[in-house]
Amino acid sequence: MVLVKGGYVVDPASGFEGVADILTENGKILAIGPDIGPEAGMEGEKSCVWDSRLEKDMEVIYAEGKIVAPGLVDVHVHFRDPGFTYKEDIFSGAQAAARGGFTTVVLMANTKPPVDNEETLRYVLEKGIKTGIHVESCANITVGMKGTELTDMDKLAENGAAGFTDDGIPLLDAELVKRAYEEAARLGKPLSFHEENPAFIQNNGINGGKAAKHYGIGGSDRQAEIWMVERDLALAEGTEAEISIQHISTKEAVELVRKAKKTNPHIHAEATPHHFTLTEEASVRYGTLAKMNPPLREEADRMAIIEGLRDGTIDMIATDHAPHSKEEKEKPITEAPSGIIGLETALSLGIRELVDKGYLTMMELVSRMSWQPAQFYHLDAGYLAEGGPADLVVFDSSEKWKAEGFLSKSCNSPFLGEELPGTVYYTVCGGKVVYRKM
Repeated sequence: MVLVKGGYVVDPASGFEGVADILTENGKILAIGPDIGPEAGMEGEKSCVWDSRLEKDMEVIYAEGKIVAPGLVDVHVHFRDPGFTYKEDIFSGAQAAARGGFTTVVLMANTKPPVDNEETLRYVLEKGIKTGIHVESCANITVGMKGTELTDMDKLAENGAAGFTDDGIPLLDAELVKRAYEEAARLGKPLSFHEENPAFIQNNGINGGKAAKHYGIGGSDRQAEIWMVERDLALAEGTEAEISIQHISTKEAVELVRKAKKTNPHIHAEATPHHFTLTEEASVRYGTLAKMNPPLREEADRMAIIEGLRDGTIDMIATDHAPHSKEEKEKPITEAPSGIIGLETALSLGIRELVDKGYLTMMELVSRMSWQPAQFYHLDAGYLAEGGPADLVVFDSSEKWKAEGFLSKSCNSPFLGEELPGTVYYTVCGGKVVYRKM
């Protein structure tokens, strides 16, 4: 049991913000209101809430001057388990998530073996139960991520798949995508798409502009994303499938989503903290630590992503947490794998780049990092309400911390060593403290 006292509560689901206490019991929020506790007497309608028996085994968190928000929800993470656990595993990934304020994560399915079968899905979910946070998982859209045959989506959904994706590999067969839309709509499960057409890519992970020229390579042309997004949005017309354009990186793709959403309410998009924070100049400065798919683009693209987050074109902020070993990232630019970790820096970058600079309110940032991602995947998460899940994060939005190390097994981040705002003090999941600032 946890009692959080005196924090500034921000709940995007109800729109409530203000100073309040939150009392949890048996994994649920028992009460939200002023002055919850024995000393307050619990006057009026809340008088039935307090009982002296509640004080046994209770932890009181004094949150004055701090923000109390729903536990964050990241719907795009790679925990590399099974198959690549030297980079990350489900336990280390969950620790990193909790430190970053996340209480729910949705794993991508490009593991080894991939999550295209019930056995692997069961392994991931059963291991996730033991972590202390909520670990959900997508299953693959196609068998073996080969893009030629749909998985048994019925059985995977029955066994707990939160949604479907072949993230990491684009789906080039338009007819197969149409069938996936039909199946997903029938099952009521969302689809998430990695939008990079390899026909426009000579070297992945580096923008086909200044950065590619710096390295003397062809890089990844922006048309790789634009072409795929345009096609998949056109295919989605007239369907009931809920789809998300993952880790959007170009201004043209943002505009395509903006236009599509005017006539199709089932279209969604996500942005990563690195795409709204950095440009291709970072690929030159940080080398492989800033190499990712899709790559960092230009300043106009970064600002278009921020505008998309501001006006609601982009619904979700998701990290695309992608751990790699130090040895892998020390390879030459064309050989090193793409991806950076992001769970432990995402909230801080959102505060620094979006809230402190006036693009989003704190309520809007919290919504895009909790309530809206949870809604897309139909998760009971991302809100604070009596009777709701006791999942929350307590953080100081102005207090700075230095990213000197991570709880992730990996440290492939261009933000390593930076001083960032937004210190997480506590992460509470299911009414239990799963992270506390030491």
